[in-house]
Amino acid sequence: MDGLSYAWQAVISMPVLAAALGGVLWGILGGALPGISPSIAMALLLPFTYNLSPLVAVVLLAAVYVGAEYGGSIPAILIRTPGTNSAAATVIDGYEMQRQGRGGEALGLSLVGGTIGGLFGLILLSTLTEPLASLALIFTPPAYFALGILGISIIGSLSEGALLKGLISGVLGMMIATVGTDPISGVSRFTFGNPNLLEGIHFILIMLGIFAVAELMTQAGEERWTEGSKPDTTQARLKLPNLSTLWRLRKAQGIGCVLGAIEGVIPGGGGSVAAFLSYNEARRWSKEPEKFGKGSEEGVIAPETANNVVSATALVPTLSFGIPGSNSTAILLGGFLIHGLQPGPLLFTSNPDIVYGLFGGLFTANIMMFLLGIVILGPCIWLVQRPKPYLMAAIFGLVVSGVYSIDHSLFDLSIVLAAGIVGYVMRVLGFPHLPLILGLVLGYMIESNYRRALLITNGDHIVFLQDNVSLGLLTCAALIIFFSALREFRRYRNPIVLSEPQVQDSKQDPASFPS
Repeated sequence: MDGLSYAWQAVISMPVLAAALGGVLWGILGGALPGISPSIAMALLLPFTYNLSPLVAVVLLAAVYVGAEYGGSIPAILIRTPGTNSAAATVIDGYEMQRQGRGGEALGLSLVGGTIGGLFGLILLSTLTEPLASLALIFTPPAYFALGILGISIIGSLSEGALLKGLISGVLGMMIATVGTDPISGVSRFTFGNPNLLEGIHFILIMLGIFAVAELMTQAGEERWTEGSKPDTTQARLKLPNLSTLWRLRKAQGIGCVLGAIEGVIPGGGGSVAAFLSYNEARRWSKEPEKFGKGSEEGVIAPETANNVVSATALVPTLSFGIPGSNSTAILLGGFLIHGLQPGPLLFTSNPDIVYGLFGGLFTANIMMFLLGIVILGPCIWLVQRPKPYLMAAIFGLVVSGVYSIDHSLFDLSIVLAAGIVGYVMRVLGFPHLPLILGLVLGYMIESNYRRALLITNGDHIVFLQDNVSLGLLTCAALIIFFSALREFRRYRNPIVLSEPQVQDSKQDPASFPS
């Protein structure tokens, strides 16, 4: 059966349709709530995917990612508070349009631009990943080890301005990955006599603690956090752009598609980077650059198109090499691993039904996003107005019930709470989270293939240089580390204060990463 048949079966499957609908709905609501990023919205559903089939589970998580990228623009336009990091660029002109009584137009541009961007990104995802999967036959244990090292090396690009802290976070993640049973000898390690640790510390528990619980603690520590936002909803009526308007804005959409595609396939790029780059380039190439910052339609549709392209193209390195480049793709990678699926070069040959079924599910999710976006504005406004204590309590209850439903273990709950405290301390001290997740997810892959390679060669490390694929990947990793260190050194020698668009009440966090 070819890939198109697998995708079509997913599109007409009722469980997949239900997962796409539920995921997009939850994603839009989660994205519309300031403080709930796409990765947190995905992490909250992760425990509930255990009893689902693998395809339904990954479609559900991917649909949340798709929906959250649009949902983040709703509060950005209505109350000048981006629901997600990538919606921060939308604030600049989206809120100005709202002040001018054109909020409905801005919401329509965001919805249509996001749908076009999501479908364009899906086309790139389906055409780029399969050629990369053809590399599967030439991967050996040394090559897999080198691939893991390459994944770890992107910590440098993910730790802009905090390279040392990023490396510390990555090492901490790899240390957590060693708890449990040795992958080769079967000897227990770092269990301290506790049988609950024999199977290791499951990454889902760390993810929930690091992302969800730490975010709740951060939100609770903010001033005036008990007050809800009160947007002016009198003008918030969705108005979709007509074909002539879309044709007039084609250049801005094209810029968003191109830059979103480039940033998406680069680990660490992310939707927020693509959105701001697209906004800047759309202004540069616009016939009316003076309107930017004063309610420009191009200033809304360009970043919204870009960040929705990223929601698809960010899966290219994740599916092809098993390297998550953002918090959200790390959560999706966790969804694969929960069901015994290892994203990487062999995924297309071992589980083509899952991969192409995911493509079909993403197509359905983008269509669902457009349809739900038309009718869900009212509930989103109502949620945005709720006091934060009620929202935070509901989210914490969802975390606790989700974790307990996995194994009915109080020990797992204690791990989540401990990880939340660690995550909160990391935020306070400026340590990035994603390197820790990278180290945790890639730790087993690195260690097990390192040990296997040495067993094959009786401990001779020269095998990592004799294998051409391994040598190439290690060289790329070394170059990435070198240029990251060089950039850090130049920043230390010549500190520059960058001026970025300031967004009122934005939830941007210096320790956060693209979602």
